[in-house]
Amino acid sequence: MEQHPPLIRDEALALLRRGMTNRAVAERLNVPRGTVGWWLSEDRRKRGIRFERPTDCPRCTRRAFDGPAYAYLFGLYLGDGHITSKQRQHHLSIFCSASWPALIDAAEAAMRTVMPMLRVRRRTRQGCAEVQSHTKHWTCMFPQHGPGRKHERKIALEPWQQGIVDAHPWEFVRGLVHSDGCRTTNWTTRIVNGERKRYEYPRYWFTNVSDDIRQLYTDTLDKLGVEWTHCTRNGKPYNISVARKASVALMDLHVGPKH
Repeated sequence: MEQHPPLIRDEALALLRRGMTNRAVAERLNVPRGTVGWWLSEDRRKRGIRFERPTDCPRCTRRAFDGPAYAYLFGLYLGDGHITSKQRQHHLSIFCSASWPALIDAAEAAMRTVMPMLRVRRRTRQGCAEVQSHTKHWTCMFPQHGPGRKHERKIALEPWQQGIVDAHPWEFVRGLVHSDGCRTTNWTTRIVNGERKRYEYPRYWFTNVSDDIRQLYTDTLDKLGVEWTHCTRNGKPYNISVARKASVALMDLHVGPKH
């Protein structure tokens, strides 16, 4: 590490103690940012100060929730999200198909809105994008986090989460569908005046192995007046269908296809 005069180090620490950021101090004094961070860390150690990373976690700071953004992000998390919580490694990841760039944008926007202080990044993987944000406070926001797969443990909402879902049910449904659902066009044939004709109609599917998550989805649909049916496909009873014309119209109005 390059040696700097003690006066430069003292000036840097004085600026840092007044609240200036590491980056700003480094640019002002023409010192590498890593050096400034090292000086700050050593100064805290000598003064016996334990560093706590700043957070705007609504659960810890009692800052107001952005209800719609949280309800949507919660739906995404229950579908294609997971939290890594290990020593010195904490992050929320939402996996989105590369085929739907607008969905990737929406997932990133929801993360930034729920906790604006955090850095959000994308990692490109084969056929998909991982939208990722680092902080241990995601476990505060999603207490459903735990060891093992979601369908292998109980998934139940905390009272404060239920309040947000009740206040913003369509955002919650949209998050679930955008993660583990889709809008498709089905077809059937009917005999009309002695002639067989083909009819096409739209349908929404939601597929999740967790009984609890499917129950959260269907309970919310019931409150919204959306008719649904349980379907077994290929011997797997994990599918919820919305096919009634009026219900599909509601889903089109508030959810829409992924894109």
